[in-house]
Amino acid sequence: MKSDLLQLHEVSRRGFVERMAQAAFGLSMLPFLPGENLRAAENATAPAAAGKPGFGKAKAVIMLQLSGGLSQIDSFDPKTGASKGPGTAVSTKAGFQISSFLPETAKIADKITVIRSMTAKVGVHEQARYLMRTGFEKRGTIIHPTLGAWAHHYLGPSHQTLPSSVCVNRPSNHGNGFFPATMSPLPIMDPEEGLPNAIPTKDAAVMEKRLALLREMDHKFTDTVKDSSVAAYNDFYESTLRLMKGKDLQCFDLEKEPVELRAKYGKNRFGQGCLLARRLIEGGVRYVEVESGGWDMHKDIEGGMEDRGAEFDTAFAALISDLDSRGLLESTMVVVATEFGRKPTFDGSGRGHHPLVFSCVLAGGGAKKGFVYGTSDAAGGQVESDPVGVGDLHATVAHACGLPIENAVVSPSGRPFTIGNKGKPVAGVFA
Repeated sequence: MKSDLLQLHEVSRRGFVERMAQAAFGLSMLPFLPGENLRAAENATAPAAAGKPGFGKAKAVIMLQLSGGLSQIDSFDPKTGASKGPGTAVSTKAGFQISSFLPETAKIADKITVIRSMTAKVGVHEQARYLMRTGFEKRGTIIHPTLGAWAHHYLGPSHQTLPSSVCVNRPSNHGNGFFPATMSPLPIMDPEEGLPNAIPTKDAAVMEKRLALLREMDHKFTDTVKDSSVAAYNDFYESTLRLMKGKDLQCFDLEKEPVELRAKYGKNRFGQGCLLARRLIEGGVRYVEVESGGWDMHKDIEGGMEDRGAEFDTAFAALISDLDSRGLLESTMVVVATEFGRKPTFDGSGRGHHPLVFSCVLAGGGAKKGFVYGTSDAAGGQVESDPVGVGDLHATVAHACGLPIENAVVSPSGRPFTIGNKGKPVAGVFA
């Protein structure tokens, strides 16, 4: 029995404590373990790039992941001739052109930077989604962290009770990578529901009594298994109680928002997810990822952009305007990312996968306003100038957050890794 305990894996321990917490407190989440997080903060390496443009401007990040592959030609890099799709090019408030499918974004274009020279080699959904989410190509031998986990590792927790990282409309999928499971993002599968099972079913006295019992049960276990994660579980229980008894849970409650503002974001999961992201950032969460699916438009670009594109257009413009009106945009970097682009060949209905060139967007956090970085060729099929790899994009966002992108972290497998897999920050996007 003793040898079995010593061989427990991190996922097994995590599963065990989640079940114990749910049984004891009715809360099915493990967003963080403060004791371990504080130790990580104490051991973090100090950044060494202060003074460089954009460095440390972003105190928070909202990553909007458009899963399936946004067509650059039918969004942020419109073309003419044979490549032209069903939309038309329209002028924006900043002077450059985007697709007519994004009329609300055109109105706030003076607050964003469009990168038209993104490029990659991966054109398969799962692998490309992993690459964009982590900055690394997928390997069978290791799982890489998201930017939220990197930031947690270097900067420590962003809040005393709230998680440092949250993902909306998708499971966490081990977003901590090779970092401790406590750095994994808290998943919110439906922004309308917020945190399920977060309302205490028992009064405080009963909860405290259960916590004391769990401490007693854990005592021999933690003495036997000398592991920092196991030793920190009591911290987790206590933090869970603080969260459940405090006011921070209100950050997850969209009912606190005015009806008019909720409508402005769009009454759909992506729109409400963007509103939830703003509430979480405002409350103290550092990194929020919001996913929008349905961008694999092989057969119907026009219908897809009128539907999914309109949802994105409404929510993105509302998010940028909302953050700006609250004075949060300068300290929050919003990133619009996608798996890859679409082929310049338009057959009258859709476009195939095309990773060689695509578009992403940055806003806030020190990024330039009303700016276009890089160019694609006339057909929209190749990068013409200033190529930006996915690792470079990750390094750029990490640089904006004040993270030491050149520092290597040695994984449990003994291999050194840097943020963005040695990608370089794109200095030209910073004001």
